[in-house]
Amino acid sequence: MNVREFLKQSEAVVGVVRDCRRLLASLRSPERDSAGMSGRYLASVAVKKLQIGSGPTLIPGWLSSDIKPMYRETIYLDATKPFPFPDSTFDYIFSEHMIEHVSWPNGLSMLKECCRVLKPTGAVRVATPDLNVLAGLLSSQDARAARYIAWVTDNFLPGAPGHFPAFALNCVVNGFGHRFVYDEGTLALTLRLAGFTSITRQAIGESDDPHLRGLEAHSSDLAGDPSLNREMVVFETMVVEGRP
Repeated sequence: MNVREFLKQSEAVVGVVRDCRRLLASLRSPERDSAGMSGRYLASVAVKKLQIGSGPTLIPGWLSSDIKPMYRETIYLDATKPFPFPDSTFDYIFSEHMIEHVSWPNGLSMLKECCRVLKPTGAVRVATPDLNVLAGLLSSQDARAARYIAWVTDNFLPGAPGHFPAFALNCVVNGFGHRFVYDEGTLALTLRLAGFTSITRQAIGESDDPHLRGLEAHSSDLAGDPSLNREMVVFETMVVEGRP
């Protein structure tokens, strides 16, 4: 075998290997894997619950989803695009500190999809920073607001010249990949535009529906003092539920 023939065969082998790798990659695509996991979940539970933007938090009994799944049990889902589920699939949908990471039009699109895939008797629960609370930092004399400003500065703004409200406000509104931060009125309006008719404000961890209690876990994802993290996340977070 001369060198030319050897190189031709080598190129052919390389091409076959490359094609095999592409095939395996397509078979292992997040969408394909997620479809299988979703199907198995939906076939195995009576009360169907979807968690959007789960990050490092897996909730037992829920189908956890994220655009960057951190665990094998988490399905891939880009919540800014049409959900890969039929109408009226889920009884409950939960999203914690996620909707502020997408633009307002994409947030509206996500909530419309939530409304579509929820059963008529279902409910969505959204936890997100409250812009009204954050804006109040500029004038509040409340001791908890002062602790929050110090907490944000010490943990997320090491270069700040001191504990100043404007620094903390800008950090939370513009940092962490946030795109649109809601106040209660704007979130309620967006839910209504998405098709939800019954909208209620809830406290963290509490709900009139037992399936929606004790879900929030954002503070446990943060480094530092767990009790202080919990207090500060409760301070900044609003929780709203909507029903079609």
